[in-house]
Amino acid sequence: MSASGVTVRPDKRHDVVAVGHAIVDVLVRVQEEVLQRHGLPKGGTALLDPARMDALYNTLEPELETSGGSAANTVAGLASLGSSTGFIGRVCDDQLGRAFRHDITTIGVTYPTPPSPGGAATGRCLVLITPDAERTMAADPGCARDLGEADLDPRFIRQAKVLYLEGYLFDDPGAKAAFRRAAAMAREGGGLVALSLSDGFCVERHRDDFRAMLAEHVDILFANGMEIMALLQVDAIADAVEHLRQRPLVAALTCGAQGSVVLGGGLVHAVPPHPLAGVVDTTGAGDLYAAGFLHGVTRQLSLADCGRIGSLAAAEVISHLGPRPAVSLRHLLSRELPHLAPAPD
Repeated sequence: MSASGVTVRPDKRHDVVAVGHAIVDVLVRVQEEVLQRHGLPKGGTALLDPARMDALYNTLEPELETSGGSAANTVAGLASLGSSTGFIGRVCDDQLGRAFRHDITTIGVTYPTPPSPGGAATGRCLVLITPDAERTMAADPGCARDLGEADLDPRFIRQAKVLYLEGYLFDDPGAKAAFRRAAAMAREGGGLVALSLSDGFCVERHRDDFRAMLAEHVDILFANGMEIMALLQVDAIADAVEHLRQRPLVAALTCGAQGSVVLGGGLVHAVPPHPLAGVVDTTGAGDLYAAGFLHGVTRQLSLADCGRIGSLAAAEVISHLGPRPAVSLRHLLSRELPHLAPAPD
Protein backbone atom coordinates (compact mmCIF):
# COMPACT_ATOMS: atom_id res chain seq x y z
CA MET A 1 0.00 0.00 0.00
CA SER A 2 1.35 3.44 -0.91
CA ALA A 3 1.59 6.64 1.16
CA SER A 4 -1.90 7.59 -0.02
CA GLY A 5 -3.34 4.40 1.44
CA VAL A 6 -4.13 2.99 -1.99
CA THR A 7 -2.06 2.10 -5.02
CA VAL A 8 -2.91 3.53 -8.43
CA ARG A 9 -1.87 2.17 -11.79
CA PRO A 10 0.43 4.65 -13.58
CA ASP A 11 -0.34 3.25 -17.04
CA LYS A 12 -3.74 4.92 -17.39
CA ARG A 13 -4.80 7.64 -19.80
CA HIS A 14 -7.04 9.46 -17.29
CA ASP A 15 -6.53 10.15 -13.61
CA VAL A 16 -10.27 10.13 -12.86
CA VAL A 17 -13.40 9.27 -14.84
CA ALA A 18 -16.66 10.21 -13.10
CA VAL A 19 -20.22 8.99 -13.53
CA GLY A 20 -22.98 11.33 -12.40
CA HIS A 21 -25.88 13.65 -13.10
CA ALA A 22 -25.33 16.16 -15.89
CA ILE A 23 -27.17 19.17 -14.46
CA VAL A 24 -27.37 22.91 -15.03
CA ASP A 25 -27.53 24.83 -11.74
CA VAL A 26 -29.64 27.93 -11.19
CA LEU A 27 -28.37 29.78 -8.11
CA VAL A 28 -30.53 32.21 -6.15
CA ARG A 29 -30.24 33.84 -2.73
CA VAL A 30 -33.32 33.36 -0.53
CA GLN A 31 -34.51 33.83 3.03
CA GLU A 32 -35.16 30.85 5.31
CA GLU A 33 -38.91 31.24 4.98
CA VAL A 34 -38.75 30.36 1.28
CA LEU A 35 -37.49 26.88 2.20
CA GLN A 36 -40.21 26.50 4.82
CA ARG A 37 -42.96 27.69 2.46
CA HIS A 38 -42.02 25.12 -0.18
CA GLY A 39 -41.24 22.27 2.22
CA LEU A 40 -37.57 22.01 1.22
CA PRO A 41 -35.10 20.32 3.64
CA LYS A 42 -32.41 22.84 4.52
CA GLY A 43 -29.00 21.62 3.43
CA GLY A 44 -30.49 18.68 1.55
CA THR A 45 -31.87 17.90 -1.88
CA ALA A 46 -35.52 17.60 -2.91
CA LEU A 47 -36.48 15.91 -6.18
CA LEU A 48 -39.18 17.82 -8.06
CA ASP A 49 -41.25 16.93 -11.10
CA PRO A 50 -41.07 19.39 -14.04
CA ALA A 51 -44.36 21.11 -13.13
CA ARG A 52 -43.35 21.78 -9.53
CA MET A 53 -39.90 22.87 -10.68
CA ASP A 54 -41.44 25.43 -13.04
CA ALA A 55 -43.77 26.69 -10.32
CA LEU A 56 -40.89 27.19 -7.87
CA TYR A 57 -38.60 28.71 -10.51
CA ASN A 58 -41.23 31.30 -11.41
CA THR A 59 -41.30 32.61 -7.82
CA LEU A 60 -37.55 33.29 -7.72
CA GLU A 61 -35.06 35.80 -9.10
CA PRO A 62 -32.07 33.73 -10.30
CA GLU A 63 -28.64 35.26 -9.89
CA LEU A 64 -26.45 32.80 -11.79
CA GLU A 65 -26.96 29.93 -14.23
CA THR A 66 -24.00 27.57 -14.52
CA SER A 67 -23.19 23.98 -15.35
CA GLY A 68 -23.18 21.80 -12.25
CA GLY A 69 -23.84 18.25 -11.12
CA SER A 70 -21.88 16.81 -8.21
CA ALA A 71 -19.50 14.47 -10.05
CA ALA A 72 -19.19 16.94 -12.94
CA ASN A 73 -18.08 19.61 -10.45
CA THR A 74 -15.48 17.20 -9.10
CA VAL A 75 -13.91 16.49 -12.48
CA ALA A 76 -14.02 20.22 -13.25
CA GLY A 77 -12.00 20.80 -10.09
CA LEU A 78 -9.60 18.02 -11.01
CA ALA A 79 -9.11 19.53 -14.46
CA SER A 80 -8.37 22.90 -12.83
CA LEU A 81 -5.69 21.18 -10.75
CA GLY A 82 -4.11 19.74 -13.89
CA SER A 83 -5.47 16.19 -13.70
CA SER A 84 -6.66 14.30 -16.77
CA THR A 85 -10.38 13.62 -16.42
CA GLY A 86 -13.46 12.21 -18.12
CA PHE A 87 -17.19 12.32 -17.43
CA ILE A 88 -20.18 10.07 -18.17
CA GLY A 89 -23.64 11.60 -17.80
CA ARG A 90 -26.72 12.30 -19.91
CA VAL A 91 -27.94 15.58 -21.36
CA CYS A 92 -30.59 16.21 -24.01
CA ASP A 93 -29.89 17.90 -27.33
CA ASP A 94 -31.41 21.16 -26.07
CA GLN A 95 -30.13 24.58 -25.03
CA LEU A 96 -29.14 23.57 -21.50
CA GLY A 97 -27.57 20.35 -22.74
CA ARG A 98 -25.46 22.17 -25.28
CA ALA A 99 -24.37 24.67 -22.62
CA PHE A 100 -23.37 21.83 -20.28
CA ARG A 101 -21.35 20.08 -22.99
CA HIS A 102 -19.61 23.30 -23.98
CA ASP A 103 -18.67 24.14 -20.39
CA ILE A 104 -17.28 20.75 -19.42
CA THR A 105 -15.29 20.20 -22.62
CA THR A 106 -13.90 23.74 -22.62
CA ILE A 107 -12.20 23.12 -19.28
CA GLY A 108 -10.53 20.01 -20.68
CA VAL A 109 -12.77 17.17 -19.49
CA THR A 110 -13.30 14.32 -21.97
CA TYR A 111 -17.08 13.86 -22.38
CA PRO A 112 -17.99 11.06 -24.82
CA THR A 113 -21.64 10.49 -23.79
CA PRO A 114 -23.82 11.40 -26.81
CA PRO A 115 -26.86 13.66 -26.21
CA SER A 116 -30.31 12.13 -25.95
CA PRO A 117 -32.17 13.08 -29.15
CA GLY A 118 -35.55 13.47 -27.42
CA GLY A 119 -37.58 12.65 -24.36
CA ALA A 120 -36.93 14.40 -21.04
CA ALA A 121 -35.07 17.70 -21.07
CA THR A 122 -31.59 18.31 -19.65
CA GLY A 123 -31.66 18.26 -15.86
CA ARG A 124 -31.63 21.42 -13.79
CA CYS A 125 -31.20 22.20 -10.14
CA LEU A 126 -32.34 25.24 -8.19
CA VAL A 127 -29.66 26.03 -5.62
CA LEU A 128 -31.24 28.11 -2.86
CA ILE A 129 -28.63 29.95 -0.78
CA THR A 130 -29.71 31.26 2.62
CA PRO A 131 -27.97 34.14 4.45
CA ASP A 132 -25.78 31.69 6.40
CA ALA A 133 -24.31 30.53 3.03
CA GLU A 134 -25.92 27.08 3.34
CA ARG A 135 -27.25 25.66 0.08
CA THR A 136 -30.49 23.74 -0.34
CA MET A 137 -31.20 22.08 -3.66
CA ALA A 138 -34.40 21.41 -5.57
CA ALA A 139 -33.64 19.23 -8.57
CA ASP A 140 -35.38 17.90 -11.65
CA PRO A 141 -32.75 15.51 -13.05
CA GLY A 142 -34.55 15.29 -16.40
CA CYS A 143 -32.84 12.92 -18.80
CA ALA A 144 -29.88 12.56 -16.39
CA ARG A 145 -31.98 10.00 -14.51
CA ASP A 146 -32.08 7.80 -17.64
CA LEU A 147 -28.39 6.95 -17.43
CA GLY A 148 -27.98 3.21 -17.81
CA GLU A 149 -25.54 0.45 -18.62
CA ALA A 150 -25.77 1.25 -22.34
CA ASP A 151 -24.07 4.60 -21.62
CA LEU A 152 -20.95 2.90 -20.26
CA ASP A 153 -17.93 2.54 -22.53
CA PRO A 154 -15.74 -0.20 -21.04
CA ARG A 155 -12.59 1.06 -22.74
CA PHE A 156 -13.13 4.58 -21.44
CA ILE A 157 -13.72 3.42 -17.87
CA ARG A 158 -10.73 1.08 -17.91
CA GLN A 159 -8.51 4.00 -18.93
CA ALA A 160 -9.01 5.63 -15.51
CA LYS A 161 -6.83 5.29 -12.44
CA VAL A 162 -9.96 6.06 -10.39
CA LEU A 163 -13.64 5.69 -11.25
CA TYR A 164 -15.67 8.24 -9.23
CA LEU A 165 -19.36 7.58 -8.61
CA GLU A 166 -21.96 10.13 -7.47
CA GLY A 167 -24.43 8.91 -4.84
CA TYR A 168 -27.31 11.04 -6.12
CA LEU A 169 -27.77 8.49 -8.91
CA PHE A 170 -28.97 5.91 -6.38
CA ASP A 171 -32.44 7.42 -6.74
CA ASP A 172 -32.55 5.95 -10.27
CA PRO A 173 -32.80 2.12 -10.50
CA GLY A 174 -31.18 1.94 -13.94
CA ALA A 175 -28.31 4.15 -12.84
CA LYS A 176 -27.82 2.03 -9.72
CA ALA A 177 -27.31 -1.02 -11.93
CA ALA A 178 -24.97 1.00 -14.13
CA PHE A 179 -22.91 1.89 -11.05
CA ARG A 180 -22.31 -1.74 -10.23
CA ARG A 181 -21.40 -2.54 -13.83
CA ALA A 182 -19.07 0.47 -14.07
CA ALA A 183 -17.36 -0.55 -10.85
CA ALA A 184 -16.82 -4.04 -12.22
CA MET A 185 -15.35 -2.57 -15.42
CA ALA A 186 -12.96 -0.40 -13.41
CA ARG A 187 -11.81 -3.34 -11.34
CA GLU A 188 -11.29 -5.47 -14.44
CA GLY A 189 -8.96 -2.76 -15.73
CA GLY A 190 -7.02 -2.52 -12.48
CA GLY A 191 -8.57 0.79 -11.45
CA LEU A 192 -9.85 2.02 -8.10
CA VAL A 193 -13.46 2.87 -7.28
CA ALA A 194 -14.43 5.99 -5.31
CA LEU A 195 -17.96 6.75 -4.09
CA SER A 196 -19.47 9.98 -2.79
CA LEU A 197 -22.56 9.51 -0.61
CA SER A 198 -23.70 12.95 -1.90
CA ASP A 199 -26.76 13.56 0.32
CA GLY A 200 -27.94 12.36 3.73
CA PHE A 201 -31.57 12.11 2.64
CA CYS A 202 -30.53 10.01 -0.36
CA VAL A 203 -28.59 7.73 2.00
CA GLU A 204 -31.69 7.34 4.18
CA ARG A 205 -33.70 6.25 1.14
CA HIS A 206 -31.13 3.70 -0.07
CA ARG A 207 -29.08 2.71 2.98
CA ASP A 208 -28.95 -1.01 2.21
CA ASP A 209 -27.87 -0.42 -1.40
CA PHE A 210 -25.14 1.99 -0.30
CA ARG A 211 -23.90 -0.50 2.28
CA ALA A 212 -23.79 -3.28 -0.30
CA MET A 213 -21.91 -1.03 -2.73
CA LEU A 214 -19.43 -0.10 -0.01
CA ALA A 215 -18.79 -3.70 0.93
CA GLU A 216 -18.39 -4.98 -2.61
CA HIS A 217 -16.87 -2.27 -4.75
CA VAL A 218 -15.51 0.83 -2.98
CA ASP A 219 -11.85 1.68 -2.33
CA ILE A 220 -12.32 5.37 -1.44
CA LEU A 221 -15.38 6.83 0.31
CA PHE A 222 -16.37 10.51 0.56
CA ALA A 223 -19.06 11.70 2.98
CA ASN A 224 -19.97 14.54 5.27
CA GLY A 225 -21.03 14.05 8.88
CA MET A 226 -24.75 13.75 8.23
CA GLU A 227 -24.22 11.27 5.40
CA ILE A 228 -21.85 8.92 7.18
CA MET A 229 -23.93 8.89 10.37
CA ALA A 230 -27.03 8.10 8.31
CA LEU A 231 -25.22 5.28 6.53
CA LEU A 232 -23.80 3.65 9.65
CA GLN A 233 -26.70 4.63 11.92
CA VAL A 234 -24.48 6.15 14.59
CA ASP A 235 -24.86 9.40 16.54
CA ALA A 236 -21.34 10.83 16.31
CA ILE A 237 -18.51 11.20 13.79
CA ALA A 238 -16.16 9.52 16.27
CA ASP A 239 -18.31 6.39 16.20
CA ALA A 240 -18.28 6.42 12.39
CA VAL A 241 -14.50 6.79 12.35
CA GLU A 242 -14.08 3.85 14.72
CA HIS A 243 -16.33 1.74 12.51
CA LEU A 244 -14.61 2.70 9.25
CA ARG A 245 -11.04 2.27 10.46
CA GLN A 246 -11.71 -1.47 10.65
CA ARG A 247 -12.55 -1.60 6.94
CA PRO A 248 -10.05 -2.09 4.09
CA LEU A 249 -10.73 1.26 2.46
CA VAL A 250 -9.80 4.94 2.52
CA ALA A 251 -12.44 7.35 3.82
CA ALA A 252 -12.51 11.15 3.78
CA LEU A 253 -15.15 12.65 6.07
CA THR A 254 -15.75 16.38 5.74
CA CYS A 255 -16.79 18.27 8.87
CA GLY A 256 -17.48 21.81 7.62
CA ALA A 257 -15.61 24.51 9.52
CA GLN A 258 -13.86 21.81 11.59
CA GLY A 259 -11.99 20.50 8.55
CA SER A 260 -11.97 16.80 7.72
CA VAL A 261 -11.04 13.39 9.05
CA VAL A 262 -9.13 11.08 6.71
CA LEU A 263 -8.51 7.44 7.48
CA GLY A 264 -6.94 4.43 5.89
CA GLY A 265 -4.68 1.53 6.81
CA GLY A 266 -5.89 1.74 10.40
CA LEU A 267 -4.61 5.33 10.77
CA VAL A 268 -6.69 8.47 11.33
CA HIS A 269 -5.63 11.97 10.30
CA ALA A 270 -7.37 15.18 11.41
CA VAL A 271 -6.99 17.74 8.59
CA PRO A 272 -7.71 21.40 9.49
CA PRO A 273 -9.73 23.59 7.10
CA HIS A 274 -7.72 25.77 4.77
CA PRO A 275 -7.76 29.41 5.91
CA LEU A 276 -10.16 31.65 4.00
CA ALA A 277 -11.48 35.19 4.24
CA GLY A 278 -15.16 34.30 4.33
CA VAL A 279 -17.91 31.97 3.15
CA VAL A 280 -20.21 33.13 0.35
CA ASP A 281 -21.83 29.90 -0.90
CA THR A 282 -21.20 26.32 0.22
CA THR A 283 -22.39 24.86 -3.11
CA GLY A 284 -19.75 22.46 -4.41
CA ALA A 285 -17.70 22.32 -1.21
CA GLY A 286 -17.81 18.52 -0.95
CA ASP A 287 -17.38 18.10 -4.69
CA LEU A 288 -14.23 20.20 -4.74
CA TYR A 289 -12.87 18.56 -1.61
CA ALA A 290 -13.15 15.25 -3.46
CA ALA A 291 -11.39 16.81 -6.46
CA GLY A 292 -8.41 17.91 -4.39
CA PHE A 293 -8.25 14.64 -2.51
CA LEU A 294 -8.33 12.50 -5.66
CA HIS A 295 -5.72 14.74 -7.28
CA GLY A 296 -3.44 13.82 -4.40
CA VAL A 297 -4.36 10.13 -4.54
CA THR A 298 -3.48 9.84 -8.22
CA ARG A 299 -0.09 11.39 -7.41
CA GLN A 300 0.43 8.94 -4.53
CA LEU A 301 0.64 11.66 -1.86
CA SER A 302 0.01 10.84 1.79
CA LEU A 303 -3.57 10.74 3.00
CA ALA A 304 -3.05 13.86 5.12
CA ASP A 305 -1.67 15.75 2.10
CA CYS A 306 -4.58 14.55 -0.05
CA GLY A 307 -6.87 16.05 2.60
CA ARG A 308 -4.94 19.33 2.59
CA ILE A 309 -5.39 19.72 -1.17
CA GLY A 310 -9.07 18.86 -0.74
CA SER A 311 -9.43 21.55 1.91
CA LEU A 312 -7.73 24.10 -0.33
CA ALA A 313 -10.04 23.35 -3.26
CA ALA A 314 -13.13 23.46 -1.01
CA ALA A 315 -12.04 26.78 0.50
CA GLU A 316 -11.74 28.32 -2.95
CA VAL A 317 -15.18 27.27 -4.14
CA ILE A 318 -17.04 28.46 -1.03
CA SER A 319 -15.43 31.91 -1.32
CA HIS A 320 -17.65 32.83 -4.29
CA LEU A 321 -21.01 32.07 -5.85
CA GLY A 322 -21.18 28.88 -7.93
CA PRO A 323 -20.07 25.25 -7.72
CA ARG A 324 -16.86 25.34 -9.76
CA PRO A 325 -13.47 27.06 -9.31
CA ALA A 326 -13.26 30.74 -10.22
CA VAL A 327 -9.45 30.63 -10.46
CA SER A 328 -6.87 28.06 -11.55
CA LEU A 329 -6.57 25.58 -8.71
CA ARG A 330 -3.22 24.49 -10.08
CA HIS A 331 -1.86 28.02 -9.62
CA LEU A 332 -3.54 28.32 -6.23
CA LEU A 333 -1.94 25.06 -5.11
CA SER A 334 1.49 26.29 -6.24
CA ARG A 335 1.04 29.47 -4.22
CA GLU A 336 -0.63 28.11 -1.07
CA LEU A 337 0.88 24.62 -0.76
CA PRO A 338 3.99 24.71 -2.99
CA HIS A 339 5.48 21.56 -1.46
CA LEU A 340 2.46 19.61 -2.79
CA ALA A 341 2.44 21.17 -6.25
CA PRO A 342 4.22 19.72 -9.29
CA ALA A 343 7.41 21.31 -10.51
CA PRO A 344 6.85 24.07 -13.11
CA ASP A 345 6.72 22.86 -16.72
